[in-house]
Amino acid sequence: MANSIVTVSNQVRGFARMPLERQIGLIVALVAAITLVASIFLWLTRPSYTALYPNLNEQETAQVADALARNGVGYRLEGGTVKVPARQMHEARLKLATEGLPRASGFGFELLEQDQGLGTSRLIEDARYHRAIEGELARSIATLNSVESARVHLALPRQSVFVRDRAKPSASVLVNLFAGRSLDDNRVAGIVHLVASSVPELDPENVTVVDQRGRLLTAPSGGADNLGGNGHQLDFTRRVEESYVRRIMDILSPIMGSDAVRAQVAADLDFSAIERTVEAYDPEFSVLRSEQISEDESRGGGNMGIPGALTNQPPEAGVADGNEVVNGNPVGNMPGSNSRRTVRNYEVDRTISHIREAPGSLRRLSVAVVVDHRQETNAQGQIERVALSEEELERINTLVREAVGFDARRGDSVNVVNASFRPTDVPEPLPEPPLWEEPWVMDMAKTILAVIMVLVLALTVVRPLLRNLAEKGAAAHREEQRFQQLALEAGEAVPGLEHQSQGALPGPARKNTNYEANLESARGLVREDPKRVAQMMKTWIATDGSAG
Repeated sequence: MANSIVTVSNQVRGFARMPLERQIGLIVALVAAITLVASIFLWLTRPSYTALYPNLNEQETAQVADALARNGVGYRLEGGTVKVPARQMHEARLKLATEGLPRASGFGFELLEQDQGLGTSRLIEDARYHRAIEGELARSIATLNSVESARVHLALPRQSVFVRDRAKPSASVLVNLFAGRSLDDNRVAGIVHLVASSVPELDPENVTVVDQRGRLLTAPSGGADNLGGNGHQLDFTRRVEESYVRRIMDILSPIMGSDAVRAQVAADLDFSAIERTVEAYDPEFSVLRSEQISEDESRGGGNMGIPGALTNQPPEAGVADGNEVVNGNPVGNMPGSNSRRTVRNYEVDRTISHIREAPGSLRRLSVAVVVDHRQETNAQGQIERVALSEEELERINTLVREAVGFDARRGDSVNVVNASFRPTDVPEPLPEPPLWEEPWVMDMAKTILAVIMVLVLALTVVRPLLRNLAEKGAAAHREEQRFQQLALEAGEAVPGLEHQSQGALPGPARKNTNYEANLESARGLVREDPKRVAQMMKTWIATDGSAG
């Protein structure tokens, strides 16, 4: 502690002995060094900032910045983007989430919470309500995983009191998808029904969904049964072929391996829309509904002929009671007529069929499958590739036929070939990120670099400067001690030391009691600083003259 105080005292004396110009230059250099050290330290230890939430509008940016300021989280605004230190990003998001920030993009029913003002017209109120519904629908659609943002436009016509003049509402949805994402038919249908269910009297057919690239995601009017347009037909064909390929891969991959099977399917689809009506009768299936039988019979009797005398004559011999006897047997009068009529009504099996064949029926299927050779270990312990046997190929062929629903009547064809693939280079695993790319390592390196820079400046600039001042201060202190010693030996009073006792002088004054030693000290002082000795002699002479 005493040595430190002496060193500081020497540095102050050394600084006081320097000329004024050097003192000013030294002060400026010392301030510049300290400023440089502080700047380097702050720059190296400054935390890295990252964007808190991208794509915020001006109102949301202001709300987020105000919330961060209230919670004591440091932030910066760069190009309208709020950035916070990387270490505090998750903490800042949690604090903002407790306050419900950031809110979903656009405006919703909070528009209705604003002050409407006095004298707001009915038109303005309807427009705000209309805009609020659009904003709420856009927020709901934006919650889907693949959708980054959405906009909804509703066309709500004013309904007339006449039913024939009423127009149905319609809607258009613009979805902005994330990079590399897409919406399948189920999700598009979900968006359509979400919008249609949120607006009264809005039919799903009147909702149109378009992505950011202008592609129509909803099916055109007519539905999927029409499959109008070559684009929809090609898309449907591609989905059918992919479905068959997936079936083949699912059944062969567990057996041969996913990298040992290649399959392609060509489907010939018929997109003709056919409607026909068929009426068929089956005679084998008939039921008697009703039956009507009618029989008529008439017989001849009595005399017949022209009225007169001949008719009234008695019968001939052998005939009694009007009956004629032939060969000893009586023969009666034969019937005049006999008729029989039968009417039967049957119920016949009748079938009337109205058939409408949907487009997209499968006419023919062509399947091509290539199977790689099997790998085996030979007697030398080496791995070699061996072709499959005929039994194995036939078994694979049977599995493929069953998987795709092979039908020979349609003219389907399945071809399975065994060939050796080019060995696929196994991709090397991704290297782990090196240690120096870790965030904490970079922060630590910056801190260590800042400390090293501070030490270098302190050792190369500040320390030599302070050492020089201390050496000059120590030399000045030694000279003062020598002057004081010479003055005491000569019996003169030293200015500024009248209040001190001679017993409090340092050790050299007590040791140099010999006259020769004092004289040698005076000679050394004259050799080192003759100007100072001359000045002291002038002071002594002036003091003696004034005393005299």
